[in-house]
Amino acid sequence: MKKFGFEKLKVWQKSRNLSYEVYTITATFPEEEKFGLISQMRRAAISISSNIAEGVSRKSKKEAARFSEIAYGSAMELVSQSILSLDLEYISKEEYVLLRNNISEITAMIHALRKSQLK
Repeated sequence: MKKFGFEKLKVWQKSRNLSYEVYTITATFPEEEKFGLISQMRRAAISISSNIAEGVSRKSKKEAARFSEIAYGSAMELVSQSILSLDLEYISKEEYVLLRNNISEITAMIHALRKSQLK
């Protein structure tokens, strides 16, 4: 089976893994968060990998870089939501650190991708 260009990118692969982690972690959240924080965190995580994939498919470098900016913004949303989840004691400190470290690594990679897209 042919792989698309975005599937070969480490940043997309790591963001895909982050989505899995977010789904796993939020599965333990209280039921009343189903349409609140759970949904928000899952959508933000999915948005990161989705925007990377969509951006890579664009012909214009400027347009591709814009999708990287959106992916970065979604990562920042996820950081904020992770902090709130920790405050509400929905996640442990260890889960928070795991998410935060993975997001930090991914955002550094998105920054590098965007920089290369603007060259």
